[in-house]
Amino acid sequence: MKVTVLGAGAWGTALARVLQTGGQDVEVTLWGHAPAHLEEMGRTRRNERYLPGIALPADLQYATDLPAAVAGAEWVVVAVPSKALRAVTSVLADFSGGLVSVTKGIEHHSGLTMCGVLAETAPGSRRAALSGPSFALEVARGIPTAIVAASADPATAKAVQALFHRPTFRVYTSHDLAGVELGGALKNVIAIAAGICDGLGFGDNSKAALVTRALAEMRRLGVAAGAQAETFSGLSGLGDLMVTCFSQLSRNRGFGERVGRGEGIPAIMASMTAVAEGYPTARSAAALAVKLGVEAPIVDEVHAVLYRGKNPAQALQNLITRVSKAED
Repeated sequence: MKVTVLGAGAWGTALARVLQTGGQDVEVTLWGHAPAHLEEMGRTRRNERYLPGIALPADLQYATDLPAAVAGAEWVVVAVPSKALRAVTSVLADFSGGLVSVTKGIEHHSGLTMCGVLAETAPGSRRAALSGPSFALEVARGIPTAIVAASADPATAKAVQALFHRPTFRVYTSHDLAGVELGGALKNVIAIAAGICDGLGFGDNSKAALVTRALAEMRRLGVAAGAQAETFSGLSGLGDLMVTCFSQLSRNRGFGERVGRGEGIPAIMASMTAVAEGYPTARSAAALAVKLGVEAPIVDEVHAVLYRGKNPAQALQNLITRVSKAED
């Protein structure tokens, strides 16, 4: 079986390693847009920029020619940043195999999740999302991880489960594609809010309250978008939300912490080796909430801080001084 992974960042590389070392008869090709980076990876069998200290399989293949990389593939795993996903997957217009999105985001101009974009760029494909609490470095190190494969087609979800499931990489299935994708996208916005709490010097009480109320907000927005409420209590909702908001490995939490400390957003972004997906998703999520008529105060305040220059301390103050209400 030939599998191509699009995106040679941390997550794409980690998943390529999982696929190639799983004991199955799988030929894995890792595609990246930077020839020098791919050449170095092929020569050193390392991706030191994104996964320092992790050895890569000797039989892992590398490619920079996108059409050639996906030619003949039965499965394509899409691990490129959300802003590049539509352009990169435009070569898959005639692809009829399986597509697995591991990118978490919402396209701003369309309001589509990543599998929604794939439905337009590769309409003949079978599509699934793979999401959950899973830092790439821990997965690459073989640290036990649980994740969920979601598809509107149960057979596709089970096929993705079979493709990725390993002793230390446990894959569950779900038919709630919208819920799994929205949970994965929205939690990045909340992680920025959690990081802002850290940057402002707030304590664990504050962050626990923020995360708990954020889960209700994510559920409310997700249900309005057609997702199932219970999905947000699972791995792609609560699980991913917890790890992203509390871990020092979280890019989005770290991004928010620096915002809370008063650093400028352009400088923060210029210093990061990988995209903090919560930044573009904050704009998309705020627009989606308006479109659906859903109250999303945490998303709104994060959006105001990131895109309107609102003072982070004022944004947090606005949240905690809102009118009292019953817990939902």
